[in-house]
Amino acid sequence: MSNSVHKLINRHRESGAALLIAIFALMLISVVAIALVVSQGTDSALAGNYRTSTSAYYAALAGLEEGRGRLLGRNPNFIGKTVNNFVPTQGTPLDVHTVLYVVNPASSETVNPTDSTSAYADKEYDTEFTSWHLSGATVLPYVQSVWPVNGNPGPAYKWVRINAVTEQALQLDVDNQHANDGLNPLYYDGFGLNRTYSGAQALEVTALAVLPSGGTRLLQYVVTPVTLSLPFPAALTLIGSSGNNVQFTGPGTPSFLVNGNDQFTVGSCAPGSVPVYAIGYANGSDASGITAAPAGKYEGTAGSSTVPSVADVSAQLPASFQTLSGINSVVQNIIQNADVSLSPVAPATSVPGASLPSAMSITNPMTIAVNGDLDLTNWHGIGYGLLLVTGTLTYDPDATWNGIVLVIGKGNFVSTKPGSHEINGAMLIANTVTGNPPTAFGPASFSQTGGDPSGYGINFSSCWLKVAQQPTTYKVLSFREIPTN
Repeated sequence: MSNSVHKLINRHRESGAALLIAIFALMLISVVAIALVVSQGTDSALAGNYRTSTSAYYAALAGLEEGRGRLLGRNPNFIGKTVNNFVPTQGTPLDVHTVLYVVNPASSETVNPTDSTSAYADKEYDTEFTSWHLSGATVLPYVQSVWPVNGNPGPAYKWVRINAVTEQALQLDVDNQHANDGLNPLYYDGFGLNRTYSGAQALEVTALAVLPSGGTRLLQYVVTPVTLSLPFPAALTLIGSSGNNVQFTGPGTPSFLVNGNDQFTVGSCAPGSVPVYAIGYANGSDASGITAAPAGKYEGTAGSSTVPSVADVSAQLPASFQTLSGINSVVQNIIQNADVSLSPVAPATSVPGASLPSAMSITNPMTIAVNGDLDLTNWHGIGYGLLLVTGTLTYDPDATWNGIVLVIGKGNFVSTKPGSHEINGAMLIANTVTGNPPTAFGPASFSQTGGDPSGYGINFSSCWLKVAQQPTTYKVLSFREIPTN
């Protein structure tokens, strides 16, 4: 066979192989193209799901933060303004059966967490409180969310639930007794949760978010209030320094006394059996400036009918009360977190008692900071909470204060009128402005000299001290996401 014939046959064979290679290459390119299209679609779907999931997460988180923030009395949308007695005060716990919802419906939408057939039903409550379920709880009237604001609908959470928390709800045995108690509220004492009513009550804040796109998230905080937690070693504490001795002058009348024995039940808080001193001072030389007579009117630790209960309590004072910087830090903290701040309005040189808020009550104690002098002359009201005066406090013994009175700054307390009321809780006086600049405590002064009856003086009460120290924030103890499927 000739060479030309062989070449022709080989050419036909090669042209068939080329066709196969071309088809295979085309198929490979098609597969790669399809894979790219599918990958792009998957990436888009994943990105969309992530956006939906993340948006729902942050919407629920916004609900948690609104609920936590509205537990504070200084919040303009404080829940206590809408539902009286809901936010627990020290000594008066929130009942474990009580539930409050903050609802956030969209336009023309109904949000009813207690309706088991609703798309926004609170199904989580029944898994936590198995002893009575939501149908057996005391559900308070719904509180509306702060949204919308200025036409902005805000985060798309649907509701926030606030309630007391128990071992059963958390599935947590806090006292190692191997039983999840569902009846007693949990408290936080600074170290851990307990069932002994020690510290401040822990609350549960739960939020459900449901987006129009279908994203759903359920988040939960356990929170507890953070307070100043100021200890008082005496019914009246006067802080001075060497060379700047404190001064105490009482009226010496039958009605007046300074009593360090713990008194007064407030809510579920009962007074303790351990007394404090009637009058405490901060350095040894201060004793010379304190006239406590007759002795039997100054009751408390180590006191008797012949020996007044007066002692150096410097070792019992917290570190924050032992230095100018420390006590000034406490003062600034109080001012920053006060419910009401008052200053004299010219031409007046002092704040009149009539300027004190009338909204104070046993269930709504307030922190009031007076930047300057406060004159309670002819103010015959009742105050509840913590009163800070940076100037001179002119007291009318026909006024009552239940809680804490701090006269820190000028450190001057004056009373010259008769009256028949008292201060229940504790008082502390310190002069922090003597010197330029101040380098030590100045001569703090207490003078009550009105005729008989000149008021019933100062009565120590640990329960009123607890009531007076309102939260500066609500600390988050735990955070979790709860599956919704």
